[in-house]
Amino acid sequence: MKSRQTFCFVALLALACGAQAERRPQRDAQQQSGVAGEFDYYAVALSWSPSFCAKRDDPGQCAAGRRLGFVLHGLWPQYVNGYPQNCTAAKLSPPVRAKYASIYPSPGLIGHEWAKHGSCSGLEQAAYFDLSAKLKEQIVIPAAYRQPASPVRASNADFVQAFMAANPAMPANAVLPFCSDGGRFLSEMRACFDKSGGAQSCSAQEVRRSNKSCGQASFLMPNVR
Repeated sequence: MKSRQTFCFVALLALACGAQAERRPQRDAQQQSGVAGEFDYYAVALSWSPSFCAKRDDPGQCAAGRRLGFVLHGLWPQYVNGYPQNCTAAKLSPPVRAKYASIYPSPGLIGHEWAKHGSCSGLEQAAYFDLSAKLKEQIVIPAAYRQPASPVRASNADFVQAFMAANPAMPANAVLPFCSDGGRFLSEMRACFDKSGGAQSCSAQEVRRSNKSCGQASFLMPNVR
């Protein structure tokens, strides 16, 4: 009798695992592809360039004397849970590339951002990059975080409060920090906007990810160079 119960338990466990395996590709597929224009809101991702350049040697972004602080990583269509990517196979046109490459810190970034994120916006290429530049410029960077000559240490709450003070029209949870190396260094911040370009709160999932990412008492922002 005992061996029969054990067999039944193993069989049920195999069925459960099989069901999870069948569901998992569907969940992953939501992160891998999408339909252009079908998303919930935008996130503007601004990388903290000194943290990026501490680990990478990108001559376009990290050349000595550039003194870059927050730089445009991308404008990302988001779902409430997850995000679409690579929604179409449309290649970035050379004239659009030539016109808008300079809004990014490195000229090679524009092609990646269009393919992965811009293709999901439902916008024409030029319109997508116009909106990317507009929303990036709309975010006021607090004075202490623009071009610090020495490293800056901040808590998650201090960082958000400084951005909210500099951008009083933004609602709660519209600005989120994200950290690297176990929460020790700021890697980037994200600000959330609705499809018409108005500031809005980021999703609860992104708030949780931010709190987990920058979960230590404070994080460090390396100084610009």
